[in-house]
Amino acid sequence: MPATILVVEDEPAIQSLIEVNLRRAGHVVQLAADAEAARRLVLDALPDLVLLDWMLPGMSGVDFARLLRSEARTRSLPIIMLTARAEERDKIEALDLGADDYVTKPFSPRELVARIKAVLRRHAPQATDDAIELGGLRLDPATHRITAGSTEVNLGPTEFRLLHFLMTHPERVHARSQLLDQVWGDHVFVEERTVDVHIRRLRAALEASGHDALIQTVRGSGYRFSTT
Repeated sequence: MPATILVVEDEPAIQSLIEVNLRRAGHVVQLAADAEAARRLVLDALPDLVLLDWMLPGMSGVDFARLLRSEARTRSLPIIMLTARAEERDKIEALDLGADDYVTKPFSPRELVARIKAVLRRHAPQATDDAIELGGLRLDPATHRITAGSTEVNLGPTEFRLLHFLMTHPERVHARSQLLDQVWGDHVFVEERTVDVHIRRLRAALEASGHDALIQTVRGSGYRFSTT
């Protein structure tokens, strides 16, 4: 599934180069030339990852990263710092403030895309196109297909995203509010009972193959995908 990448870069040529290569890799790209514009975008809806230039007009990228890490809503948002500063102390400062990776200019676009994929795989596996197979189910985001053995399972787009998220975070219990944020988006305001409706639809689609039991209800807490 495509990831939404927020690129915070004030140099138009570099911004354009990054945008072209990220879109070519299948990502949805948001652009901001300074921290203030980036903050407005983040307040509107959380991206899957922030690619953040160190030196920005106004608030620096380092200060913006500190701000993101200081707020509960954005504390775990993946951040990759992009900078011409290659000194070891600069890298240590970026990592100490909570950046997930550090890419120095000039950079290879292919390496940048690979590093983004690696960070997403660690922090937001549901935002990658990696196929996943658990409990006899195989889900392929690239082809949008789910198979149970040799049988294809047909799901609506919301049920597909819901199953993808649960399968990429197996054995973890997710509250309804967490599922709303992760599957519907934290900018979408719907009732928590909506999750229950889509869980029922998901189980109904998996029932014929006997895989509906993989979606477990944890009373008073939420739902989890479990193969045990």
